[in-house]
Amino acid sequence: MRRLVLLVVLAPLLYAGWVVWGLPSRAEVRELAGTNPRITSLMRQREREAQRAGRPVRRVQIWVPIAGVSRHLIHAVLASEDQKFFGHEGVDWDAIKKSVETDRARGRFVRGGSTITQQLAKNLFFTTEKTLTRKLRELVVARWMEEDLSKKRILELYLNVIEWGDGVYGAQAAALRYYGKPASDLEPAEAAGLAGMIPNPRRINPLVDSRRFARAQRRVLWLMASAGYIRRDAAGLGTEPPPPAEAAEDEEEDAEPPPLAAPEPELTPAPDATPEPQATPEPQATPEPQATPEAQGTPGVR
Repeated sequence: MRRLVLLVVLAPLLYAGWVVWGLPSRAEVRELAGTNPRITSLMRQREREAQRAGRPVRRVQIWVPIAGVSRHLIHAVLASEDQKFFGHEGVDWDAIKKSVETDRARGRFVRGGSTITQQLAKNLFFTTEKTLTRKLRELVVARWMEEDLSKKRILELYLNVIEWGDGVYGAQAAALRYYGKPASDLEPAEAAGLAGMIPNPRRINPLVDSRRFARAQRRVLWLMASAGYIRRDAAGLGTEPPPPAEAAEDEEEDAEPPPLAAPEPELTPAPDATPEPQATPEPQATPEPQATPEAQGTPGVR
């Protein structure tokens, strides 16, 4: 009996120690305020997956300051991924509650309720593995980021490191790949297309499944209109939200990318050195916390 009591007492402590052991140092997080990461944990994961599958290891990333990103893409990402970004401290507890309810109903991890800050933490320091341990570590790092970095810097990092297709990272590389233009020149529909890819960029992809991509794009346009970023009548949108891209949440994020429906141009490897961020003026069109109304639709969450 004593052994059982001891086990009950020690097990949570041992697990907590395991969670803490897998965290990056607080100094690593603080360094992000003035240093651009050269390679992320997700990039390393994708390289390992490609090597195991015998596929070429490809990575392209072109760093740009947030002032070099179209306000339409910033609006599209906020509307679809984290409508409360400027109001929370790294965690959206309402979204997490909904995700837990969905996970219980389906008997597995499906929805993650992740904010932009949590997604950034996952990309920089962890993997796409869907486990409680990763989520707990992600929550801790997200809180550190909110304490040590500005909202602007968090958003700048996010837009430069997230995955936008097989081997494509960051808004600049994505804009050039899919639209042949820099991220600063993206129009609302183009920005909505890129934002719509974020939940599963290797499958919600115009080169892989144009119909699914179009559905995701249209849904983001609706969310942008609902948030007041664009006019609904100008975008030809109705009052009801379009359905989400089929089964995007149920598919494994780290699954091998499907064959491309169209030839893919060669990627240029990312340079070893990433330029350090300079003092960057605030983009005029980036919404302030009080100016960001919550859309009526449900944003994509992981």
